[in-house]
Amino acid sequence: MALSRQEQYFNLIDQLMRCPNGEEPNVLTANSELLDQGFIESLVQVSTMMAHENNPDGAKFLIHVARQLAKELGLYPEVPANS
Repeated sequence: MALSRQEQYFNLIDQLMRCPNGEEPNVLTANSELLDQGFIESLVQVSTMMAHENNPDGAKFLIHVARQLAKELGLYPEVPANS
């Protein structure tokens, strides 16, 4: 049975969390067909869960990935960091 898109998103997030530091771009490139607004929403969803489960580092990491992807996909307006 094929995985739902949501399950594929969660699998990709899991891969990102487990991959060696610096390998994230390769993981994302290898799964480029999943990089869309739904994936970004899943990143935010999982990061929120992590924040509630006392994993602030994981949460920050996923938010960072979500922001970078959103910028690359043109879904996130460029905002000065100090606003």
